[in-house]
Formats: sequence, C-alpha cells, structure tokens
Amino acid sequence: MTTQTWFITGVNSGFGRELAQQLLARGDRVAGTVRREGSVDDLRAEYGDRFWLGHLDITDLPKVREVVDAAFTDLGRIDVVVGNAGYGFFGAAEELTDDEVVHQITTNLLGSIQTARAALPHLRAQGGGRLIQISSVAGLAAHAGASLYHAGKWGIEGFMEALAQEVAPFGIGVTLVEPGGARTAFSRGSLRMGEPLTAYDGTPAALVRQFKKTAVPVIGDPVRIAARVIASAAQQPAPLRVVLGSDSYQAVTGALRQRLQQVEGQKDTAAETDATA
Repeated sequence: MTTQTWFITGVNSGFGRELAQQLLARGDRVAGTVRREGSVDDLRAEYGDRFWLGHLDITDLPKVREVVDAAFTDLGRIDVVVGNAGYGFFGAAEELTDDEVVHQITTNLLGSIQTARAALPHLRAQGGGRLIQISSVAGLAAHAGASLYHAGKWGIEGFMEALAQEVAPFGIGVTLVEPGGARTAFSRGSLRMGEPLTAYDGTPAALVRQFKKTAVPVIGDPVRIAARVIASAAQQPAPLRVVLGSDSYQAVTGALRQRLQQVEGQKDTAAETDATA
C-alpha cells in the first residue's frame, strides 16, 4: 500500500481523532489541526514526525489559509484534505443569539469553505488530490429545532457539489460524507443549545431539548465510519456522497422522495411562467 499524506481539521476528538489514529496506525502521514494545545500530545509522542500539528481556530479565516499553506510547504504533497471541524448548536431560530448564529455559520460553513479554497491551489499544482467534507444527514434532511445547524450543513453541500464540477478537470475529486448519529462526544453531550423560549414549549422545535435531558440512542460506530471515509479516498472516480448509517440512509431517502413529490406535481404550473415566443 502506498503511503499517503492527509490534512484533517479538528483532530482532537470525534471523527477527526478517529481518522488520524487509523491513518497513523497504518503508516500514513497526517497533518492535523486543533484549537487547544495539548489535546493530542499522545499522538505526537507516539508518531513523531509522521504527525504534523497546526493550532487553528477554524473561525479565523485568514489563519486557515496560513495553516494550510504551512502544511503543504512542510510536507510537500498532501493527497487528501478533510474538512472536519464543526459543532452542533440546536434550538429554534430565534432562540439563538446573533453572535451564536454567526459563530455557528462561520465554523460549520465558512471554515470548511476556506479550508477547501486554501487547499485548491496546492492540489492543482501537484496535479490532483481529494477533498473530503464531513457533512451530515442534516445536510440533506431538515428537522425543526436545528435550523441554523442545517443552514451550515446545507450550505456546504451546495458548495461542495458545485466545487466538484469546477475542479474535476484538474484531477481533484470531491466527496461529501453523510453520517447519521454516531457514538462520539457530539452525541454524548457536547452539542450546545440556545436559551429556550416558552413560546416554543410543546412545539416541534422543542423536541431537540430532550437531547440534553435524556440519552438519545445512536447506532453509528465512529471506528467503522472513519474506516469507510478512509476507504472512499481510494475510490475512482470519487463518490460525490457517502451515506453512512442505516438511520442516515432512511432519513435522506425519505427527505429526497418527499422533496421530489413536492415539485413533480408543479410541472405544468412551472411552465406557465415561461416567456412566450
């Protein structure tokens, strides 16, 4: 197996950490980023020079480009760039403050866009590579109480799908990863909630509040999910989407069928607004 070099944002926990561990264990090189110093000292101690580390707050967009450039400069070729850093902030749209909205969108959308944009000149110069974006079932199926989280995930879906068409001529593949619920820190209580408004008590948006009160069962195995993400990098051509988890498959296919039904019946009325000759 040919050794590869991967760049991954957010390797301190969750999917990012699992990806880094599996890749390093199999002999690859990993360039990872973290916000908090000391959070991956064990990986640095065990893998030494094969683990390049950059300190990065993904909301610092100029710094994103600086860190990506440094990784390519220090390591030379990077085969796979993974946009992974992000978090969940749930609640009805008006339960989040303006600052919370901006931070959520900057982290989950703009940070991922900037990571890809920063990597593109390097990937073009080296003649190709792979961009992998960790999205979510929430990027294709929407639920009340998660409107701002969906905004970031749906946004990155559209960006990456269009980007795949833009960069295909340069030998750069693009993949969106659509995991369902997984047994990571995200599902064990690290997600954040807006300040609840009594106006939403008893409404569909209030259902997400249960995530903080009771343990919500999830079926996704982060070890298996990371292994599938790694395997997808070897697929040719690059799969545009990789759906992981039976819960994700059911939610995504159900949402897509419903969306198609909503528009198919409008074929004739849609044509009524066409200009006449």
